[in-house]
Amino acid sequence: MSVTLADVAARAGVSAATVSRVLNGNYPVAGETRSRVLRAVEELEYVVNGPASALAAATSDLVGVLVNDIADPFFAVLASAVQSEMGPGADGAGGSGQKMAIICNTGGSPERELTYLTLLQRQRAAAVVLTGGTVEDPTHTEALATRLRRLSDAGTRVVLCGRPPLPGHDALTVTFDNRGGARRLTEHLLSLGHRRLGYLAGPTARTTTRHRLEGHHAALGEAGLAGEATLTVHGAYDRASGYDGALELLRREPRLTAILAANDTVALGVCAALRDRGLRIPQDVSVTGFDDLPFAVDATPALTTVRLPLADAGARAGRLALDRETPPAGGVATYHADLMARASTAPPSPSRAR
Repeated sequence: MSVTLADVAARAGVSAATVSRVLNGNYPVAGETRSRVLRAVEELEYVVNGPASALAAATSDLVGVLVNDIADPFFAVLASAVQSEMGPGADGAGGSGQKMAIICNTGGSPERELTYLTLLQRQRAAAVVLTGGTVEDPTHTEALATRLRRLSDAGTRVVLCGRPPLPGHDALTVTFDNRGGARRLTEHLLSLGHRRLGYLAGPTARTTTRHRLEGHHAALGEAGLAGEATLTVHGAYDRASGYDGALELLRREPRLTAILAANDTVALGVCAALRDRGLRIPQDVSVTGFDDLPFAVDATPALTTVRLPLADAGARAGRLALDRETPPAGGVATYHADLMARASTAPPSPSRAR
């Protein structure tokens, strides 16, 4: 027996009219009530039936681009590149195939990510591009795979960009070699003679965080330092975390000679904290970032980092989302991460290396 609007209303504890208002978006509904209705819709797997279901089988000109934080340059570059493939003339057909890209800012919330996917399904999105790492939680992974399967079944093309393939779904994937990039950064510091390394990692339970840490540890293991207790502090991918994290690392090990930051923005916070402590970069402490965002080369000193081809990857994800490019073999394209050695790293000073 198919699920009805009344079933959803009963599960959410609201009237059928309220459910209709939430689904149609044509009348203001309190946030808590809206969340309750959408949760009931998902739990019951409610799909509009009757004549409306035929309409739902078609897709609109909408493309949803999900980002963790549009203010973060990493996501801004990716989103801009994806959107560049949607505008007039991007398909070489005078704009006849253009789409409207909508940026959905999740704030890193797994729940908000799922809600946006539900809303995009109801808007009959032509495609959805999910950017950045994902939360490593079995419950969320299963729920995410379910949402993406529903989108695919409804005719929506799904592309993952900057995150690994999703278990339970065969979405086209454009990903980065985060392990290899972190490994190359650590090898670079080790080759300079650094042995007291501090690592400022991203949020726990994130794929990007784990993969970069794995690359870091692999390099240490190859250098015979696997048993060394590398100092690691987790935090957000922002400047404040870099500043506070650097101070915490120095508190734990005052003679630290190098700090690997989770990304370039975190590295800026690290540099500020070191300067405030009267430490020189790189004479006293070397600093590395990750991503090679546009400001990295203009930092003082220029930041040693790993370059990810964000614009190329985002544009490719956009073309794949609109079926304008042949999918990669196996459905997964992996972009190499290149070491960019600059002035923020140097051999440790003899006084701190002792």
